[in-house]
Amino acid sequence: MKLGLIGYGEVGKTFACGLLGQTGVSKSSAWDLQFMAPATQAKELAHAHAAGVSAVLSMQALCETSDLIIAAVTASNALTVAQQAAAHLQPGSYFLDLNSASPTTKQHCAAVIHQAGGKYVEAGVMTSVPPYGIKVPMLLGGEHAAGLALVLQSWGMDAKPVSDKLGVASAIKMSRSVMIKGLEALLIESYATARAYGVEDQVLPTLQETFPGINWSEQGAYLFSRVVQHGQRRAEEMREAANTVRDAGFEPWMASATADKQQWMADQAAAGVFQDLPQDAPWQDYADRLLAARAKGV
Repeated sequence: MKLGLIGYGEVGKTFACGLLGQTGVSKSSAWDLQFMAPATQAKELAHAHAAGVSAVLSMQALCETSDLIIAAVTASNALTVAQQAAAHLQPGSYFLDLNSASPTTKQHCAAVIHQAGGKYVEAGVMTSVPPYGIKVPMLLGGEHAAGLALVLQSWGMDAKPVSDKLGVASAIKMSRSVMIKGLEALLIESYATARAYGVEDQVLPTLQETFPGINWSEQGAYLFSRVVQHGQRRAEEMREAANTVRDAGFEPWMASATADKQQWMADQAAAGVFQDLPQDAPWQDYADRLLAARAKGV
């Protein structure tokens, strides 16, 4: 099978490189706007070349040479990418949508792909990709989910079909995101505030006592680093989560607030607040950068 990755970011690289060489995979190609941008073109094309991934320079070129297309972009681009791919999709090819979008968005994407003769499968990626690689747990949904799951499982992937009804896998993912991304936002707000008052050495032990199964210092460092690195993507995901809550008939106060906090962190990162800070820095270093930026009025 010939693979085509739309999006060559952290997730796209993981799948494009990890699946290349698996039995039954003859080629791995990728398309990303970064391949065309002067600031990123050389670096991204070099990475693809070194990994053995064929970097193509248009959506059309990708779709015309792929049996399985995997979309791994930001949530706000999920429908646009599906529409662009549908214009060039080969009839009968699979379109696996990894994007963190609401059930309604996934259903709109599916309609576009099916109209073009493709086989749309939604995926809910249930945890961070880097620790697991291609073995990251995924829930698949849609009428073609069971068939594709067998193929992915043969490549060593943890892909489980949960429903032939579109939206179920995404509903599971979005409901989980309200909790997980909300925890990230709460932790950042709590830790930075404790640091500002100089009471972190009193606050963290109480968390440890209440939830002894979590190393709250290590978890703080990890969550700060992930939000700094992927805050924009998380903010977009949480706006989709808010839509999911709203479609269920509830007001998404928590999901919306989480989206705002994630966006604020993304904006801080874009402004250079965390520049040159190692990803494995302790959480205190991240909090100190926020406090310094506050003092400067950033």
